[in-house]
Amino acid sequence: MAQYDYSVDPDPEKTSKAYGRELHISPKDSVEICNYIRGMKLDKAKNTLQKTIEKEQPIPYRKHNSNKGHRKGLQGWDAGGYPEKAASGILKILENAESNAEYKGLDKEKLKIKHIAANRGRQLPGMMPRAFGRATPSNTSTTNIEVVLEEQ
Repeated sequence: MAQYDYSVDPDPEKTSKAYGRELHISPKDSVEICNYIRGMKLDKAKNTLQKTIEKEQPIPYRKHNSNKGHRKGLQGWDAGGYPEKAASGILKILENAESNAEYKGLDKEKLKIKHIAANRGRQLPGMMPRAFGRATPSNTSTTNIEVVLEEQ
């Protein structure tokens, strides 16, 4: 089994952490969401993800934006989307980090996303049967997400 560790070493007195391993969400969508909500207050980030799940607020696609349509409501960018599955997975991890902060005695109103990153996890192998007894590989990508919240 692989060894997972955080890419930052925060102060344990002021921060709380959460890690999502091998989530069945798109790595590219996760990277775009993490880049968008990095540095936000926790309440604003959770509200943004909830609106994205309800298809009210799009996420700008700055890196993985080929063949992405334009979405209205984006500030300073045109290409965007509503990655519902990835947003719901990241929202669960943010709520987990928030409950960890509450257990530590940190103030929920002052929490800010200090670090959030999405990395590719391992691929789960699969096969799709084809004609004449052949098969095509159909692998499933997974994503690892790490979150560090800091009290301001």
